[in-house]
Amino acid sequence: MKKFKNFSKNLLKNESGQGATEYILLLVVVVALVFMFKGKIKEQMDGAMSKLSSDMGNVINN
Repeated sequence: MKKFKNFSKNLLKNESGQGATEYILLLVVVVALVFMFKGKIKEQMDGAMSKLSSDMGNVINN
């Protein structure tokens, strides 16, 4: 019984997998946000690329 108690205490104190779990949860949140706002993100990226393209055309032509 004492071995089990020591094992359970050590298991609760062990934080070796904590970092990986936090990164996975953070990745899940970022992916969820991208899916929620993908229309707005696409709209903003299209506008930025269009502006960049026109500005590059102005630099090349001048």
